[in-house]
Amino acid sequence: MQLIKTKFKGLIIYKRPSFIDSRGYFRELFLEKILKKKFVFDYFSLSKKNVIRGIHMQLVKPQGKLITVLSGKIFDVSVDCRPNSKTFGKYFSIKLSEKNNTSLYIPEGFAHGFCSLSDNTILHYKCTNYRNKNSEVGIIWNDKDLKIKWPEKKYIISARDRKNLPFKQFISEKIIEK
Repeated sequence: MQLIKTKFKGLIIYKRPSFIDSRGYFRELFLEKILKKKFVFDYFSLSKKNVIRGIHMQLVKPQGKLITVLSGKIFDVSVDCRPNSKTFGKYFSIKLSEKNNTSLYIPEGFAHGFCSLSDNTILHYKCTNYRNKNSEVGIIWNDKDLKIKWPEKKYIISARDRKNLPFKQFISEKIIEK
């Protein structure tokens, strides 16, 4: 197991070994003694190729998330929404896949989204807080200030995510801690 720090405080790349033999492979998804986080809620999503989900976060009881691709491949994006952070308003991106067996820990205070790069991508999330649908907010995926370099050109985006806010509006209206 290997933890790799990024320039974003608390955002950690989590690489794990695969135990491969003639039957297939065996993988550990999470070891508390390595990542030292307490998770209370797990869920997963299934996405078609070119689906963008996000960019979401919760304002009340924000969630830290450990993101793992169980099948397929994604372009994962985390936006730092912590006003006092050196990387506030910047984004981090990484390709995660079943093949590279790499996860990403996203701490509280980040908005998260991804683009599925393959059909039937299955994503597993471990969260540090329960879902609070009344405090969910989102940043528009193609925000002109964030300038996220999404890898595909044609996307499938939910009606809800098309209504997400531009980053500047999101910050001025939604972030509680200023």
